[in-house]
Amino acid sequence: MVAVSSNGEYAFTKPNRDGIRLLAGLGVEGDVHAGVTVRHRSRVAQDPTQPNLRQVHLMHAELFEELARAGFTVGPGQLGENVTTRGVDLLGLPVGALLRLGAEAVVEVTGLRNPCGQIDAFRHGLLKQVVGRDETGAVVRKAGVMGVVRSGGEIRPGDGVTVTLPPGPHRPLERV
Repeated sequence: MVAVSSNGEYAFTKPNRDGIRLLAGLGVEGDVHAGVTVRHRSRVAQDPTQPNLRQVHLMHAELFEELARAGFTVGPGQLGENVTTRGVDLLGLPVGALLRLGAEAVVEVTGLRNPCGQIDAFRHGLLKQVVGRDETGAVVRKAGVMGVVRSGGEIRPGDGVTVTLPPGPHRPLERV
C-alpha cells in the first residue's frame, strides 16, 4: 500500500494517515462513509436502508501517473480513496475478489466507483479523465473500486496487498 486515508467529515478529499483501522461489516473506523447502510449522501437521499457496498474505496497509484501525463497533479487521498495501492490491477478484478490488506484485514470487492461532478469541482476537466469510453463506446470508469470489510485490522502504508479470486465464472465489476 502506498497510502491510507480517512475523514470523519463529508469532504471530497481524505487526509493521509499513519494507519487506519478497518472494522468488519462497517468500513474505516472514524470515516464518514463507515456503516452497515449506505453513507454517501446521494445514495442516502434515494434510500437510506440500502446496504453499504461502498465501505472502503481503493485506488491504484498508477492512475495518478496517468493523470499527470494529462496535466493533472493528484496524490493519494485527494480523490476520496481510503487505500492507495500500487501493482494491483484493481479495475481488472471480478466481483467478490478478496484483498488481504496487511496482516489481518480483508476487503471484498463489490464494484467500481462511479465518480461524480465533485471531481470537476476539485480539478476542472478531471471527470473526463477518470470516466471515458472505450473503442466500442462502452463506459470505462477508472476511479478505483469499492468494497466491504470482511475481516478487520490495522493497515499502514507499506503493508502488502494479496488478491484471492473467487471461484469462476467471474463477474466483471460494475458501478456501485
